Amino acid sequence: MNKLTNVNIENLTMLPSPAQVCSELPIALDSASRVIESRQVVKDILTGRDPRHMIIVGPCSIHEPAAAIEYAKQLKKIADEVSDRIYIVMRAYFEKPRSTVGWKGLIYDPDINGSYNIERGIFMARTLLLKIVELGLPVATEVLDPILVQYIADTVSWAAIGARTTESQTHRQMASGLSMPVGFKNATDGSIQVALDAISSARSRHSFIGVLEDGHVGIFRTKGNPYTHVVLRGGSNGPNFGAEHIAFIKVAMEKAKLKPAVVVVDCSHANSKKQCSRQRIAFMDVIDQIANGEKAIVGTMLESYLQAGAQKIPAVGKPAPDISITDECISWDETESLIRTAYDRLAPIFSK
Repeated sequence: MNKLTNVNIENLTMLPSPAQVCSELPIALDSASRVIESRQVVKDILTGRDPRHMIIVGPCSIHEPAAAIEYAKQLKKIADEVSDRIYIVMRAYFEKPRSTVGWKGLIYDPDINGSYNIERGIFMARTLLLKIVELGLPVATEVLDPILVQYIADTVSWAAIGARTTESQTHRQMASGLSMPVGFKNATDGSIQVALDAISSARSRHSFIGVLEDGHVGIFRTKGNPYTHVVLRGGSNGPNFGAEHIAFIKVAMEKAKLKPAVVVVDCSHANSKKQCSRQRIAFMDVIDQIANGEKAIVGTMLESYLQAGAQKIPAVGKPAPDISITDECISWDETESLIRTAYDRLAPIFSK
């Protein structure tokens, strides 16, 4: 008789449940309080109760935890210095959606050698997130796999749904039940309607099947997430961070009855044509819009690391720890310069 199931499966491996991992690597009470507090700050920024500008900044993807901690320590220092006008959230991305194939992120392949030691990757990612939160930095991540999120969600203050998954019903349902604000990126072709539909869906109640903390399959019934919003990242038709694009999205959100009409602008990806040197152009354009009175833009995103650019994964040996192995990132020096420039440019808003 021909084999009926798992025809294309080479092998199956049991993973510890989310509860087991979280029990082995628990979040400290003071860290849990920080996450709750930072989530509330992000909510207040989204609703206009907090006038500060949110900057979500960090590596395109983390591949070396020690270098990420070095980056986090430098980011924490400047975050404290600008905290009266700017709220800093660190990007800590461990899952990379691929158009075809490639390195899928620290959780999937922590050894960057095709061994796919996912259990090790989960422990590495959670350990790193706990350390970043302990430093006093709120954390942002992209949620790709609806099971993996259970292992790290208690450390995350802001989450993104990427351009390739914004249209996914699975991710819209998941976002409706997540405990932190969630930003939906516009589609890779630049379509905004996909993101608006996603927001509307995620703000609604849903029932769906998922994996519980103990590892069993269960039914999730959600209340809907009122803090979902648009992230503009450009598309195949070009950037979408300009004033005319912001005006368009405000009208579109009003027509869709999605209030408040607020957006976060991703200064990388298509908004920089994937050239790290162009992130500055998008970022400063957006900061100038805000300084000139635009209230709909509540946040920006920057892909930034210790060193500028990106590197290819070597055939032999490990990649350098402080340069991105996915998209190009701006250097720490440029990151600090942009944050301080934005701080100065936004001063008039806070002197009124």
